[in-house]
Amino acid sequence: MTAWIYKKHNSILDGIQRESRFLLTLSLLVVLAALLYPYPTIAMWLGFGIAGYSAIGNDSIQTLGTFISSNKQIKWWILWLFIGGILVLTHMYGWAAHDGDFSYGRLTRIPQPTSFTFLTLAAPIVLLVLTKMRMPVSTTFLLLSAFSNTVVIQKMLIKTFVGYIAAFCVAIVVWSLIAYIYRKKDVPKKYNVKRWRALQAASTSFLWCTWIMHDTANVAVFLPRSLSFPEALLAVTYLFLVVGFVLRRRGGAIQQIVTEKADITDVRSATMIDFVYAIVLLFFKEWNNLPMSTTWVFLGLLAGREIALTMLSRKEEPYKTTARLVGKDIMRASFGLLISLLIVLFIS
Repeated sequence: MTAWIYKKHNSILDGIQRESRFLLTLSLLVVLAALLYPYPTIAMWLGFGIAGYSAIGNDSIQTLGTFISSNKQIKWWILWLFIGGILVLTHMYGWAAHDGDFSYGRLTRIPQPTSFTFLTLAAPIVLLVLTKMRMPVSTTFLLLSAFSNTVVIQKMLIKTFVGYIAAFCVAIVVWSLIAYIYRKKDVPKKYNVKRWRALQAASTSFLWCTWIMHDTANVAVFLPRSLSFPEALLAVTYLFLVVGFVLRRRGGAIQQIVTEKADITDVRSATMIDFVYAIVLLFFKEWNNLPMSTTWVFLGLLAGREIALTMLSRKEEPYKTTARLVGKDIMRASFGLLISLLIVLFIS
C-alpha cells in the first residue's frame, strides 16, 4: 500500500513538472513572438521553427502513428534514422527539383510574406496547445490561412472535403474486400513477421514522402520561396531533429487518436492503412498544386475503416463505439478549423 502511494505521488509530481515546463515554454514563445514580429528576417525563422515542431508533432499521428504503434519494440533512434533519412532526402530532392523551393511548388498561389503580425506567429503556438489537448487539427488551414486570401481558402476547403469523402469511401470498399477475403479463406493469425515488416517499411516510406510533398508547405510558408543551399540545409536539419524528438516521445499524447482504433497495432493493418492513405494523397497531389488538409483525409480513412469493420462484425454494440470515435475525431478537427478561420478573420 505504501509503495502504491509513493508511486502515485511521484506520478503526480512528474505530471505537474511536465505541465509547468510546457507552460513556461509556451509563455516564452508568446513573448518572443510579441517582441520579434516587427523584424521580418528574424520573424520568418522564428515562425518556421515553431511551425516545424507543431506541425510534425500534430501530424505525426497520420503519417507515423500506425508505424509507431506497431513498432514499439524497436528502439526510437533506429526509427529516427530511418524516418529522418527519408525526410532529408525528400526535402533536398524537392529543393533541387523546384529551384530552391522544397515545398514542391505548393505555395505558388500564396505570396511570400514580407511582413508579419503577432497573430501570424501565434498560429503555430496555438497549434502547440491543440496538440497538447490531443486534437488532430488541420495544420494546413491553421498555418496557411493566415497568409491566404478568401478565394484560395475556399478552394482549399473544397479540395479538403472532397478528400475526406474520397478517403472515407475508399476505406469502406478496401476493408470490406479485405474482410470478405478473410472470411472466405482461413487466414492464420500467425504470419511472416519479417516479410510484413519489410512491406510496412515500404508503405511507411511511400506515405512519409507523399505527406512531405503535401504538408511541407505548412512550414515553408514562413520562408522565402527560393532558399539558398545553406538556408535549405539549416531548415532540413532542424526538421530532422524535430522528427527525432517526436519519435523519442513515441508520438506524444496525441498518439492516442491512432491507438484507440481497432487492431491498429497489427503490422498488417498498419501497412494497409499507410499504403491506402499514401495512394489517396498521391492522387490529390497530382490533381493540382493547391494545398489541402491531409489530416481530414486521414480521419476520413480511419472513419471509413472503422465503419467497414463494424458493419462486418454484425454486432450492435460496436456501432455506438464507432460512432463515438468518428464523431470525436470530426469534432476535434472542426474545432481546429474554426480556430484557423477565426485567426484569418482577426488578421484581415
